[in-house]
Amino acid sequence: MLLDAGENIKALAEYLRHSDPGLTLRVYAHLMPSSQERTRKAVAAVFDAAKNDAT
Repeated sequence: MLLDAGENIKALAEYLRHSDPGLTLRVYAHLMPSSQERTRKAVAAVFDAAKNDAT
């Protein structure tokens, strides 16, 4: 739930009392939201903002 909400992996490792974020990633990486979708949304937002500024 925290990963899906965008929580940082280091903070999550601390919350779970894991020895390092690498352990957290190995255990929970399959639950992380798709970075491709986040990237598409971020790029679209930049282009939309530039388009709105140009008009």
